[in-house]
Amino acid sequence: MPDSFEVAASTGSYRVTIAPGLLQAALAKPRQAVFLVDAMLAGPLVEAGLDPIVLVADETAKSLDRMAEVIVAMRERRATRETVLVAIGGGAVQDAAAFAASIYMRGIAWVYVPTTLLSMADSCIGGKSSINVGTYKNIVGTFHPPIEVVVDTALTASLSAEQKAAGLCEAAKICLCRGRDTFERYLALRPAADANEAALTEIVALSLHAKKWFIEVDEFDRAERLLLNFGHTFGHALEAASGFGISHGIAVGLGMLAALHLGEALGRDYTRAPHVTAFRAHVATLVGTVNGLAEVLARVETPALMDAFAGDKKHTRDSFAVIVVAENGSVERRLLPRDPDTEAMIQRAFAGMLASCPRTAPSLVEAA
Repeated sequence: MPDSFEVAASTGSYRVTIAPGLLQAALAKPRQAVFLVDAMLAGPLVEAGLDPIVLVADETAKSLDRMAEVIVAMRERRATRETVLVAIGGGAVQDAAAFAASIYMRGIAWVYVPTTLLSMADSCIGGKSSINVGTYKNIVGTFHPPIEVVVDTALTASLSAEQKAAGLCEAAKICLCRGRDTFERYLALRPAADANEAALTEIVALSLHAKKWFIEVDEFDRAERLLLNFGHTFGHALEAASGFGISHGIAVGLGMLAALHLGEALGRDYTRAPHVTAFRAHVATLVGTVNGLAEVLARVETPALMDAFAGDKKHTRDSFAVIVVAENGSVERRLLPRDPDTEAMIQRAFAGMLASCPRTAPSLVEAA
């Protein structure tokens, strides 16, 4: 039986359905649909005569410069205000589709079919688009929820171990942020980079039900939903400083480990929160499955890393906004002064994370 539920949004509720084998139904949308698809998945759509807009789903696909191409392609396919944009792909395709749908003719409906574990377990609900401008990651975007989300977990069969690990890092984050009970339920599903389709289907459902609470109580990222940025500020810095040589989910996993080190530097003692210890070990195991990660990290230069961290859009003019774990295992947002002491603490947090990871890159550790 599919897991199906509604997510409430300011624009109206939308349905999320989770089950293996749903992609074909999504392709049978009405004739006025326009399809936006990851280049690696375009074959079946082309063969069916659907004339999709095809994106190479890398970081440049979600740049502001590329959005003009998507808008022109939609117009060339005679998209109108009644057209439904159907997006099939991972996070980059999702960001491009959500943003394009929100601005095309002042807004049209869209449907999302996530194809990576990360997009299935996390980003497919919530309605946010995040678009890069120049060197600034996710600096612009909109809130424009889809009218439907179709999660075909059979698509996980084609994912690599790294792609599964990346998605599980985000799922673990959501479940920890929701609370100890939810995270323990997550661990009971035995999440791992070699998990099978049945296990991943259950993990996706648990993660999305947990995220549903955050986006319904705080749709526009003003309070509770900000906690889901746990690991992202550190992670975005790692992505940028590595030239996007580290995938988003893995960077977030590394970022959460760094945030735990920052919490300890701020005086938190996690020994009284066993689920935090379990969380740390689980995330370290996930990122440890990534071949070549140490080599990529070894090429990251400390000044670039710190510059990227300091430029994150979540900070205020005078403070660094960070998400850290409290001693009881809950997650909280802290504002730290922008001063040399805080910068040194953040650099030590990065170094502590690197020292605790398998096959640690020596350059950043020594630089700290």
